[in-house]
Amino acid sequence: MRGDDAQGFDIGGLLDRFQNRDATVAVIGLGYVGLPLSLAACKAGYRIVGYDIDATTVSRLNSGLSPLNHIGNGRIGDAVDAGRFVATMDSARFVEADAILICVPTPLGPHHEPDLSFVEASARSIAPHLRPGQLVVLESTTYPGTTRDVVKPILEEGGLRSGVDFFLAYSPEREDPGNPDFDTARIPKVVAGDGHSALRLAVALYGQFVAATVPVTSMETAEAVKLTENIFRSVNIALVNELKIVYDRLGIDIWEVIEAAKSKPFGFMPFYPGPGLGGHCIPIDPFYLTWKARELGICTRFIELAGEVNANMPAYVLHRLREELDRRFRKGLSGARILVVGIAYKKDVSDMRESPALTIMDLLDAAGAEVDYFDPFFPVIPPTRQHAGLTGKTSVPLDRHALARYDAAMILTDHTDVDYAKLLRGSKLVVDTRNVVGSRQLPDLRNVVVKA
Repeated sequence: MRGDDAQGFDIGGLLDRFQNRDATVAVIGLGYVGLPLSLAACKAGYRIVGYDIDATTVSRLNSGLSPLNHIGNGRIGDAVDAGRFVATMDSARFVEADAILICVPTPLGPHHEPDLSFVEASARSIAPHLRPGQLVVLESTTYPGTTRDVVKPILEEGGLRSGVDFFLAYSPEREDPGNPDFDTARIPKVVAGDGHSALRLAVALYGQFVAATVPVTSMETAEAVKLTENIFRSVNIALVNELKIVYDRLGIDIWEVIEAAKSKPFGFMPFYPGPGLGGHCIPIDPFYLTWKARELGICTRFIELAGEVNANMPAYVLHRLREELDRRFRKGLSGARILVVGIAYKKDVSDMRESPALTIMDLLDAAGAEVDYFDPFFPVIPPTRQHAGLTGKTSVPLDRHALARYDAAMILTDHTDVDYAKLLRGSKLVVDTRNVVGSRQLPDLRNVVVKA
């Protein structure tokens, strides 16, 4: 276990405050990771100072309103009314905290290189207010070495030393937005510290509000754990996406194959194909390791191949659409009217980060198609980094008269609260990338539906 742990601050009192749940915790970033983490800690009895740079988010939270659809207003309101949660844009309030948790995005730059600007900015916002006896934990997904080589030097610029005056740890987030079976409190938490004292403190903090803590020997190991989890998913999704293309040419339904294969009680784990990868984790995290490996002169061919397969899925979906338009209507994409159903990256969440649906809409537009979309979670498409041309586009109604105007509908996100029977009855062609038709009790309109 790395870290000095030289004689310094006596952690006994801080351990007691964590174990007695009589501590104040600052959470930087009140989005898909930081907000549920804050609420779980609140429920356990901690007082939370939530920090965010977005004024609208801070204002809504202090009014008891949730910025995330899968987190109800009631949970926010209860925490605010009880005096256990306050949102702020004032970094000076970090001095009040016994622990400071960094939950900010780690996107990719234009050349698939790590963008640690949010992590670095968070560390710099903490540094002027850091005091002896505080625990600082990075939760953002990143490459091994970030906490020690990037965050630690920034925090130590003021003269305080990690393991002596303050304590530094890493604990990767494991959120799955919208998953009713596993909220923050029910997911085991991997933790590691810069020294034994930091690890003890991190275990004591998280141990009060998560199902279990899983200590590991170094912060680099904990950083690698998170990358491994998401690379595992990326590679296996790429495998079934590639199998989908092969089986489609053989006239075999990949979804039926997976359903039958998962009846085997050992040696198989089901993964499912789709129109591409979305969300903040799986399309991005593997490249943090490939970048670090390249720095060491190592080629990560397997990981990069998986990324290539997954990145090509939007183009494959368009290829299948083009084939069916030509076969059925002797029509190309240029001038075709297409309805995209679902633009969130996964079902039943108002999150479209890295959504393949946006890529597909851009590709359709470039091909000359007229594109509309329907998504109950997005009445208007907000600004995005990579799809500026879609900003402000509004969701159309899903009614019989509207559907009759389209040459094809494409199911790209399988939201639960959509009338798919109406969609099938009113459409000339439905391209189903999520096996919606096969997994629900829907009218037998197989002549209308094509899986892609």
